[in-house]
Amino acid sequence: MPINLTSIPILDHHCHSFLRRATPYNALEFQGFFSEGGDPGIVAEHTLNSVFFRWAIKEVAQFLGCAPATEAVLEARAEIPLNELGARMLRDANIPVLLIDYGLGGADRMSVDEMRTLLPMCRIEPILRLETMAQELILKHETFDQVVDAFVATVEGARAQGHVGLKSIIAYRTGLAIRETSKSEAAEVFGPVKERARREGSVRLADKPLNDYLLLRALEVAEKQALPLQFHTGLGDNDLDMLYANPLHMRPLFESTRYEQVPFVLLHASYPYVRELGYLASLYSNVWMDMGLAIPFATLDIPAVWKQAFSLTPTSKILFSTDAYSLPEIYWLAARWGRWGLSQVLEELIAMRAFTGDEALEVASQILHGNAEKLYALSV
Repeated sequence: MPINLTSIPILDHHCHSFLRRATPYNALEFQGFFSEGGDPGIVAEHTLNSVFFRWAIKEVAQFLGCAPATEAVLEARAEIPLNELGARMLRDANIPVLLIDYGLGGADRMSVDEMRTLLPMCRIEPILRLETMAQELILKHETFDQVVDAFVATVEGARAQGHVGLKSIIAYRTGLAIRETSKSEAAEVFGPVKERARREGSVRLADKPLNDYLLLRALEVAEKQALPLQFHTGLGDNDLDMLYANPLHMRPLFESTRYEQVPFVLLHASYPYVRELGYLASLYSNVWMDMGLAIPFATLDIPAVWKQAFSLTPTSKILFSTDAYSLPEIYWLAARWGRWGLSQVLEELIAMRAFTGDEALEVASQILHGNAEKLYALSV
């Protein structure tokens, strides 16, 4: 019988805010939260046939005490205020701490303060998303030097403003093959970017010299402050080129002596590049392996993801997060399935005599909150 890990709290070191919502979701809207792609045809015709959605509906229905069908779940959840549903699900999931990347776009997403009000039983701390912040600065300032100065100053002041870490989505924009870039190269790209911003009233930072230059300035600050910097790696939305989301592209950064004090937190188990990430985390003391998003999306593969992580990576280098967003159900499912997969692998390791039962529980505590407590200087 798998060991029970429900009593071990989770420090959810990477997640996002709930959506504000006054009206109930319809079935199509609800299905959309269980697909990373966003393709309307996938969501409408195929997501409901995914293992993730079929399994999730049955799990959530059991929690809500209703029939295991989409419409029954939607009716049941519509009767519960969001603050009550969120509180119930996070308590049941035993998640007392949330580190929120609030840079996920949309005015309909709750702020960190709103999340604190909604979930007073949770400790909630912010993570600063670099690319979103840079886009705001490009809209605000006229010159390249003004943007760079403001960007560096914001990163330097991140801790003082209450941020416990930084986050980069450069993998989505120009890939993880980040290279040394001169100021003149970045400045040359800035002109057309600023012109687009003036013309359209918005900007998407997706020009490699500028992206790389700003990211490297953030790394310089993180080096001085030993500030954790999370990187999206592996699977994600359909605007991602998976070939450039392989964490092996980042090895020159890890080999450089310039960033030895930066805790690099590589998110999402780099799925499907789990072994590659495990290899990097086993080589470099400042590279950390996160298991979020791969869990819960990988469903039947969840125990295999845990097994691949354990194969090379020291347990002191593994972190767990939900990467949940929008709905309380995603937090709850990720925590539930994460513990399920972890317990299965720990049982196998006990049978191998790699761990005793007590040691396995210590390892689970380490992964679910202890490692993140040390990394972000927090406590559960």
